[in-house]
Formats: sequence, structure tokens, C-alpha cells
Amino acid sequence: MRITRLFIAMAAIGFAGSASATNGYFAHGFGIKAKGMGGAGIGYAQDAMAAATNPAGMVFVGNRIDFGAELFNPNREANVNGAAVYESGKEYFLIPEFGYNHMLNATTSVGVSVFGNGGMNTTYNPIPQFNVAGNKTGIDMMQLFISPTVATKLNESHSVGASLNMVYQRFKATGISNFGAVSNSAGNLSDRGYDDSTGLGIRLGWTGVLSPMVTVGATYQSKTKMSKFDKYQGLFAEQGDFDIPENYGLGVAIKATPSTTVAFDLVRINYGDVKSIANNISTLGVNLLGTPNGPGFGWKDQNVYKLGVSHQVNDTLTVRAGYNHGSGVIPNTEIAFNILAPATVQDHLTFGATWKLQNGAELSGYFMHAFSKSITGATPQLGGGNSTIKMDQNAIGVAYGWKM
Repeated sequence: MRITRLFIAMAAIGFAGSASATNGYFAHGFGIKAKGMGGAGIGYAQDAMAAATNPAGMVFVGNRIDFGAELFNPNREANVNGAAVYESGKEYFLIPEFGYNHMLNATTSVGVSVFGNGGMNTTYNPIPQFNVAGNKTGIDMMQLFISPTVATKLNESHSVGASLNMVYQRFKATGISNFGAVSNSAGNLSDRGYDDSTGLGIRLGWTGVLSPMVTVGATYQSKTKMSKFDKYQGLFAEQGDFDIPENYGLGVAIKATPSTTVAFDLVRINYGDVKSIANNISTLGVNLLGTPNGPGFGWKDQNVYKLGVSHQVNDTLTVRAGYNHGSGVIPNTEIAFNILAPATVQDHLTFGATWKLQNGAELSGYFMHAFSKSITGATPQLGGGNSTIKMDQNAIGVAYGWKM
């Protein structure tokens, strides 16, 4: 499926090298304001990034434009077979975002949100169990979404919306050539440089204002069929396939006081439906890497709980805080390949604020810390013994937006 050259150029220039592994490999939230509330936003649209969470919220945002960027700092570590400890380099990633919304009339809006959905990066010094050639061991994967959106009010209290997700993926793997003997295409397993993948999907949403105090929302994103990573058809199951999993969620926002809103989202990410992500490494040797049932990362489906609060201190200052918890995606039987993708973190604490400037625009910021989490398990695929993977994360972000 072809995406325009402009789309690919935007991805390569604006998002190259980004990584954002928080809820599995998905970002913990979208938009600086929502990120400051633990990512909660299905029932609480605050800016023109709302379509990334629930497109129905865009019609409540009004005419608006938002620019933002996040500096993301994941700290990754692996203890291989209880012996050597490897720390991943390249610890800082810049992740931009952009949102625009325009009201066609009092009931219908059109807009676009541009954002990094997530990713993963590791860059270890050469790990002998993965590579005998001396190249650094690791992967680099990112996803960019460009989501044109339309939303309409069914009446004063209910709206629906839809986004067309135009998706670009970029991936490379280095220093894992030792697995060539168990690959269906050893020449397309490691050290092939970056490869690109594109696809189309949809996100649907509904928002309902049940009372002046309670707003609810629902959102659904289809599984996105992506073109294959041909350069890595000897790594990913189904000859280089790496689709984006279906996900959906429910949210509620409660106006506890005239100045305070509490939001809660429950999200389900079906990693288990994508073979390259979910297939177990225990089949390595029985099934070759790259085949339809080839080994993957062994990830499970994930439930994510997002709780956030926003409090308007005065006419110029709003403060936010949030907590995000995701169920574990990596079983302790699947450590070997997840040294490359140590998505271990589960608990996130966030803080944020917005200042209304004299010109009427808004300057927003947020901070996130994902607490350190380690997983230990047997790694017979690496020669025996137990291995441990560990990660913690920090992020800060800023955004500038205004109503037009």
C-alpha cells in the first residue's frame, strides 16, 4: 500500500530515531496535556491532539492548533546468563507532535493529528550470544501516525468521529547474526540497515456528555495491516510482517468541582494478535525465524489503566497529575529476544501544567517517570542460565497551542 512521498519525507525528517516504549511499545498517552494526566483522555478532549485518543472529542475542541515535542529518556539494561551486564546507549530521543482542528460549522469539525505511536530502541555493546562479528547488538523501531479526522455532534451532548490512520514504520536490527542458522532467510536477519513499512487503518470514537459533571467516551482502532519489512523477512514472522495491533478503550471524566476534573481510561492492546510480536521463542528451532509460525517476542495482550486529575488554579494556571499502569506483556519464559526490546515498565507517574499567556495562547509542559522494573527468566536459546532485563524511563515535554 503506497503512502505519498511527502508523508514518508515527514517521517524520515521529523521522527527518525524516536522511541517510546511505555505501554508495551505504545506511548502512554498523546498530547502534552493528556500525557500530564497519565495519558487519560478518551472522555476528556483538551487540544487538537485529541484524535490520537478519541476522534469524537475533536468537535468539542473548536478551532485550534497545537505544536509539541517530548524528550524521552529510556534506560535499558540486560544481564545475560547471569554474567555480563550490558547497558544500552543512545538514551535520549526527541518526539514531536502536531494537531490542527477546524470547525466547518457549529456541529462538524475536520482536523489532523500527527504523532509517534510508539517504538523501541536498544544499542548494546556486542553481545556474543547474538553476534560473532563484533557489531553492536540492538534494534531501532518507530511508528508515525498522520491521522486526518472528521467529527460531528449528533446533538448537543453526543458526538462521533473517525480518523484515517496513515502509518509509517521504520526498523533496523544489528548484531544478531548468530540466529542465522535458525532463520528462513539468514541474509535478511541482521545488519541490513533501515527498512520502511506503510499501511492504513482507522480509529473510531464516541463522546457523550451525560450531565454537566460526567462525560464518557469510547474508542476503537482497527488492526493495521502493514507492508512487510523485506530486509528483515528472516527475523519477523510471516516473512517480515509487523502489523499494528487492534486496541480499544473506555473513558470517563468527572467534574468533581468547578475547577477540578478527574479522568479515568481503561485501554486494551491486543499484542497477541500479531504473530511477530506474540509468537513464543520456545518454538525456535522447531519453526524457523521468518516463517508464518516463526518465533517472536512472546508478548501478551495488555490492559492499561490511566488515572488523571486536572485542577484550574486560576485564570492563567492549570496543574495536572496522573498515574498509568499497564499489565505485564513479557512472560519470564520470553527473556532471550526481549533483551532487544525490554518493555518491562508498568507503572508511570506524571505531572503537568498549562500557562495561559497574555496573547491568549497556551504553554503546556509535563514530566513522566516510569519506575524501574526487571524480569528474570531462563534463556536456553542463549546457551543456558538465567538472564535479566530491566528498564526505567523519564520524559519531559512542552507544547504551544492556541484557539484560532
